Amino acid sequence: MLSPDNPIRTVAIIGAGLMGRRLAGLVARAGRSVTLVEPVESVLESGLAAARDMAPNGSISGSDAIVQGVAHADLVIEAIIEDLSVKQALFAEMASVNAEAILCSNSSVLPITVIAEGVDDGTRCVGTHFWNPPDLIPIVEVIRGERTSDTTMARTYDFMSSIGKLPVRVEKDVPGFVGNRLQHALWREAIDLVASGVCDAETVDLVVKNTIGLRLGEMGPIENADYVGLDLTLAIHEAVLPDICAERHASPYLRDLVANGELGAKSGHGFLIWPDGSREQAAARLSAHVQKQLADQTS
Repeated sequence: MLSPDNPIRTVAIIGAGLMGRRLAGLVARAGRSVTLVEPVESVLESGLAAARDMAPNGSISGSDAIVQGVAHADLVIEAIIEDLSVKQALFAEMASVNAEAILCSNSSVLPITVIAEGVDDGTRCVGTHFWNPPDLIPIVEVIRGERTSDTTMARTYDFMSSIGKLPVRVEKDVPGFVGNRLQHALWREAIDLVASGVCDAETVDLVVKNTIGLRLGEMGPIENADYVGLDLTLAIHEAVLPDICAERHASPYLRDLVANGELGAKSGHGFLIWPDGSREQAAARLSAHVQKQLADQTS
C-alpha cells in the first residue's frame, strides 16, 4: 500500500461517459495528472475533448486499455455502468494491474464491499460517490466498505478536499449510501401520490420546488426537525407516517411505465411529456441553477 504521507499525483478515470469525462476535467483542473480510460474509441475521443475543455492547461491523456491506464496511478476511480458483475470484474482486473493504488467506485447505490469481493487486498477499496455534474455538485460520499482501512478512508477524504470537493464520511456500507436513500425515499412517496390519484405529476414537482425545495438548500431535514421542535416532529410522524408509502419494492406504476417504453426524457414520455430538445434544456437549466446557488453561498 502507498505510504499515507505520499501525495496522490496520478489518477486514472475508468469510463469516458458523461460522468467520467467531467471527473477527468475536475481532477486535471486541480493539478493532477489524469489518464482517461475508455475502450470505445469514439467515446474516448469525445471524452478527452470535453475534459480538456474543462482543464485546458491540465495533464490529460487517454488510453483504451486498463493495463496502460491504471498501472502507474496512485488512485483509480471507476465511472462505468451500474452493473454489479461488470464492476466486480473491473475491480479484480484493476487490482491485478496495480497492487498499490487506492481503488474507488463511483457507484451511486451498489455496496462497495460486494463490488470489491474479488480484490485480495480490500483495505484499499473505497466508495467515492460523486453527484452529477461532479464538477458542480460539491458533495462526494466517501464510503467505507467492510475491509476498507482507516488509511484509505483518510487519504481518499483528503484527496477529495484537495481537488475542491466537500467530502463526507459514510461509515456503514448500505445500498444507496446517504444521499440516494434520502432522495429515493422522497421519490417513492412522490410516485405513490401520482399512482394513487392524489394529484398529477406536475403538482408533485410544483409543490416540492415551492415548499421544501426552497428550504433544503439552507436547512437540512435534521436541523429543520430541531428547528420546529421534536415534539411537533413526533406528532406529525404519528399522524402521517402510518399512511405514507412503505412499499419495499419498486412501484407497479413505475414498472408499467418502463415496460411500456415510457422512460422519461430519453424516450419523450414518462410521468411527463418531453418534446425534442427539452432534455438538453432541462440540463442547462439545472446547471445554471446549481451554479447560481453556489455563487450565492460564496457572495
